[in-house]
Amino acid sequence: MLNVGRLTVVLLLSLIVVAALGTGCSRRPPQQSAVTAKRVQPSRPAKPVVRVGTWKTAQTIAPFLYDRFLGDEYRVEIKSFTNPGDQKTALLAGSLEMCGTTIVHAIISAARGEPVVCVAALCDKCSALVVRADSGITDPAQLRGKTIGYVPSTMHDILLRETLVQAGLDPSRDVTLTRVDFFDMGQALASGAIDAFLSGEPYPTIAQLKGYGRILGYPYYGESIGTINAGMLTTRRLIEQRPELIQDLVTAHALATEYLNTHFDEWIKLATAFGNDEQVLRKAADNMQLTWNMDQEWIQHAKNLGKRMVALGMIDHEPDYDQLFDTRFMEKARRAVSARMGKWQTE
Repeated sequence: MLNVGRLTVVLLLSLIVVAALGTGCSRRPPQQSAVTAKRVQPSRPAKPVVRVGTWKTAQTIAPFLYDRFLGDEYRVEIKSFTNPGDQKTALLAGSLEMCGTTIVHAIISAARGEPVVCVAALCDKCSALVVRADSGITDPAQLRGKTIGYVPSTMHDILLRETLVQAGLDPSRDVTLTRVDFFDMGQALASGAIDAFLSGEPYPTIAQLKGYGRILGYPYYGESIGTINAGMLTTRRLIEQRPELIQDLVTAHALATEYLNTHFDEWIKLATAFGNDEQVLRKAADNMQLTWNMDQEWIQHAKNLGKRMVALGMIDHEPDYDQLFDTRFMEKARRAVSARMGKWQTE
């Protein structure tokens, strides 16, 4: 008979050999857990977000094209506003890195000691004085005793007051100035609630095309204020802490502006996305100027504007213009524009 003890030993040794072959000679690798089997991909650093404020109008459209010229370095977030004061408030609160505002509002803010800095122009012109089509008024002097719609602390406000003064009228006594939002001026004029308004495009052109208004004039004074209107603001702190970011934004602004200036049809079509009729925009285009170059002539007009604001009682004193206008970013922007203009002009 077979010795049971020896048989047990033989069976145990056989099992050990089989187990060893199963683990050591198998071609299948040992099973890994789902966690160890999955390779962890290194995450890419998030792009810094650049927040820019502007209006949704044809003349203030340039920021919507910044992402074309900032490349992949930043993610641009455009925030739209309906008035310059709200943009400036958001800028000072740290919610924006740059924003548009009227030069009038920039001067008011600087005169109050707020740390705003204008680093580029945004748009010029855009204003018109409109009267009722059936009014018979052919000269600003005939506005005596009339009710005129306006928006305080805007370039249009200054131009209206300047127009009245040059016509021999006192804005505080000879006419009634009533605040009307830009969007409501056309209806107010058509209904007879006001006799005239001085506003930005496209509202004057709309009034004329729809037949209830007539453009009396374009109130620009080349010897003093000129055609300046709005600029791009940032803060002194951002210029000190992140000058490279501000340079990139100014350069992108200059490139976006010149691109639109050399691609008229594209500019108009892009602006129709804001709810504007293409026919209106094409008609108003001669009274809208997209700008960026903050040269010495432009700054001198801004200084002349500040003087007029003091004379009109809008501010008590002029601001420090060397603090308000910073032109250090202009030269690099000019070089960038010069490098691309030839290509754009031949497209």
